[in-house]
Amino acid sequence: MSDTPEASEAPETPETRIISRTEAYQGAFLTLESVELELPNGHRTTHDVVRHPGAVAVLALDADGHVLMVKQYRTAFDREMLEIPAGKLEPGEDPLSCARRELEEETGFVAGELRHLVSIAIAVGYCDELLHLFLATNLNSGSAQPDTDEFVEVVWVPLADLVQAVQAGELKDAKSIVAVLLAQHEQLAKA
Repeated sequence: MSDTPEASEAPETPETRIISRTEAYQGAFLTLESVELELPNGHRTTHDVVRHPGAVAVLALDADGHVLMVKQYRTAFDREMLEIPAGKLEPGEDPLSCARRELEEETGFVAGELRHLVSIAIAVGYCDELLHLFLATNLNSGSAQPDTDEFVEVVWVPLADLVQAVQAGELKDAKSIVAVLLAQHEQLAKA
C-alpha cells in the first residue's frame, strides 16, 4: 500500500473564477475585454484581454536553404520589420487553407508541400491569439495579391543568416524567431 493519496483524495485547489466580462472596445477584428476575476485567495482583480480571431504564419524554405521573408511597416513599432509571411484567420477558415492563401497573397509563391509545425500562444498575459506556424517547401511562383493596406517587400535570406540574426537580437518578430529556430532544428536533425 502506498503512502501517496489517490488523485480523488487530493485536497481541492481553489481556482481563479471569471466574475464578469465587459467589452471595452470593438475594432476592425480585435476586441478588448475587461475581465473581473476572483482569485484563489478570494481577492478580486480586473484584467484586460485582447480577443483575436487567430492567425497563421509560414516559413517558406527553398531547396538552397533560403527563407522567404517580407519587410513591411508595422504601426505598433513605427518602423519596417522583417518577418515571415502571416495573416489572420477569416471566420470559419481552416489554418492550412489560410496559410496557403496568405503565402500566395503576400509573396506570390505557392507551396508544393505545406506542413504544420506548431501552434503558439503569442502573448498569454493579455491576448488569446493562437498562431499556427507552417513550413512551406517545393515552392512555385504564383501571383502576389496583397491586401489593399499591405505594402510588402519580399526578400530571400539564408536560414543560417536568420539564425545569426536571432542570436544577435536583430530579428525581433516572435513568430519568425520560433519558426526560424524550428527550421534550423529540422535541418540539423536531417544532417
